[in-house]
Amino acid sequence: MARLNLLEETRYEKLPVTVFADKNEASVQVAKRIAELIAAKSAKGEKTILGLATGATPVKVYAELVRLHREEGLSFANVITFNLDEYFPMKPTAAQSYVTFMNENLFNHIDIPKESINIPNGTLPQEEVAAFCLEYEKKISSYGGLDLQILGIGRTGHIGFNEPGSAPNSGTRLVTLDDLTRRDASHDFGGKENVPVKAITMGIGTIFKAREIILMAWNYKKASIIKKAVEGEISSDVPATYLQLSENVEFVLDEEAAAQLTRFNTPWLVKDCVWTERLIKKAVIWLATTVNKPVLKLTEEDYNNHGMAQLATEKGPVYNINIDIFNQVQHTITGWPGGKPNADDSQRPERAEPAKKRVIVFSPHPDDDVISVGGTFIRLVDQGHDVHVAYQTSGNNAVWDDDALRYLEFAIDFAKSQHQEVAQLEALYHNMRAFSQSKHPNQDDPQELKTVKGLIRKGEAIAGARFAGVPDDHIHFLDLPFYDRLKMQKNVSFEDDIKETMALLSAIKPHQVFAAGDFADPHGTHKICFDIMIEALNRLKNEEWTKDCWIWLYRGAWHEFETYEIEMAVPLSPQEVIRKRLAIYKHQSQKDLPVFPGDDAREFWVRAEDRNRETACAYDKLGMAEYEAMEAFVRYKLN
Repeated sequence: MARLNLLEETRYEKLPVTVFADKNEASVQVAKRIAELIAAKSAKGEKTILGLATGATPVKVYAELVRLHREEGLSFANVITFNLDEYFPMKPTAAQSYVTFMNENLFNHIDIPKESINIPNGTLPQEEVAAFCLEYEKKISSYGGLDLQILGIGRTGHIGFNEPGSAPNSGTRLVTLDDLTRRDASHDFGGKENVPVKAITMGIGTIFKAREIILMAWNYKKASIIKKAVEGEISSDVPATYLQLSENVEFVLDEEAAAQLTRFNTPWLVKDCVWTERLIKKAVIWLATTVNKPVLKLTEEDYNNHGMAQLATEKGPVYNINIDIFNQVQHTITGWPGGKPNADDSQRPERAEPAKKRVIVFSPHPDDDVISVGGTFIRLVDQGHDVHVAYQTSGNNAVWDDDALRYLEFAIDFAKSQHQEVAQLEALYHNMRAFSQSKHPNQDDPQELKTVKGLIRKGEAIAGARFAGVPDDHIHFLDLPFYDRLKMQKNVSFEDDIKETMALLSAIKPHQVFAAGDFADPHGTHKICFDIMIEALNRLKNEEWTKDCWIWLYRGAWHEFETYEIEMAVPLSPQEVIRKRLAIYKHQSQKDLPVFPGDDAREFWVRAEDRNRETACAYDKLGMAEYEAMEAFVRYKLN
């Protein structure tokens, strides 16, 4: 019976999928399978032939293999490895090289013979690449093929560097990289323009010959492409869908990467559910969106025709369900993000008391406050709350060199106009200019250049906060040390970051904290800043003020919370939208073409307005009042 139920739940899934709570647990299990394979083959006197991947996905797998080698005696002496791919052209000593990646994460820490390691050669003349690829294929075949191939998946659906359009029988070859793939790699190379246009990759046909294939994916950023790869039709537009044709493949996911699979995202379509309040809200909002009706117009037929008959039967009549969900959504809307004084707050997202609250808006970068929460930020100040803003990092990464030089030129010219000595400034300027002209991709800036860039972002942040009405002594620059440290080393301590954050929290004793709740990229600045803040609050939880401190999460410039997740929605008038836009305008270094624009070509103020209008439109379609725009928040509760 249990097996039948599982088959029913997974009926939309066209290949085996195993889901773990998190990537750590999943990585340990994948490493265990690799170790068991090596041990079994070694016991028979056979070599193990592994196909290996690079990128963030397998890092913890490799870390666990290193631990197993050091602590449990796992030997790689009889292992032969073939890596999936390498950028072309690429020197093996370059920081972005997959040779460097594999050495740092695995090979330098185990007993594998150097001659047993095979990675595509990114240094060949292009006319020799085709012959090399043919030899790479022959060498794999000479060992009897791959015993196990591990894979990640790119957001284009690529496996290895088999981009959309790749043939299912393709072999090792030179390919042209998709623009999205190059954008995703841009941070490692200091800009997309520095990412190689081509790469050498094993083909899909080569991968298919492996006796076992494990594709891994972590975090919500991969959820959309995982749904296409697992549940979609086989298509060259999503090369990973070809894996549906293999009888030897398994997808290993964490819960976030699996979140959009039908059995997790809309479970009522594949099984009977335990109807919690949250799941009912999600299902009813999904239904209203699917049939394009306001919540109060949903009928029993709508429920029955969309897999929700069980809900209608157990919790109905459906009109009562509709009214309950309508009221829940309506009660998230408030024009008083700090609470409405002297009002009944039983149906409001925030407390009425104290009427004047101490508030900290944490901003990971110097512009996240106005981009993501600018309207609410201004509203809190206008309504008389004691509002502070804390900029957690300098953001100096995101300033163009020529902008920094232009500001230094201004400083020199201004000093000259005041008849001041400028020799030292001029020498500094010429050194910076020479560095900029000879700068290598992703090369760390000298401290003087970092300082200028940080001061540019600081000045813009002050201007934006002042425009919102925040007094100068309520504008705080934490300049958390991890931000610069992570550019030079992978494993850093966050202890001083946490202590600095604790000091600010203890000094202000806030009733409200607004913080960036972007968790899609676990290595991103937003997530690190959030973790630091939460750890600081947890260490302070015995202080009396923390018992009355509420944490509200906002999202960054790209994505909004799902409507069913939103717990406070702050409507903005047309005039407030303009005020928010003007606050964003203060960040001149981020206008037009920022250093890290992400996938979206729109300017930040356009993204913010469009996203806020989309949130208001979603509420309108559910039958709520029609507003110009809305900013959305989810409450976070400390453990």
